[in-house]
Amino acid sequence: MEIDLISGALEAAAYTGLSRRQIYRLAEEGHIPIIRKGRRMYFRRSELDRAFSTLETAT
Repeated sequence: MEIDLISGALEAAAYTGLSRRQIYRLAEEGHIPIIRKGRRMYFRRSELDRAFSTLETAT
């Protein structure tokens, strides 16, 4: 399961092709799920894939 984790918005941005600011905004608005440990943000690749496939079909 650790392989599925992405540490930080910068890595999530690189994985999704978005900017770091867009990742922060999407997480803040609840469009993508995050895991918070203190100030650190973690993302699951599988959940990002699912969130973006859902967003693409909605538009």
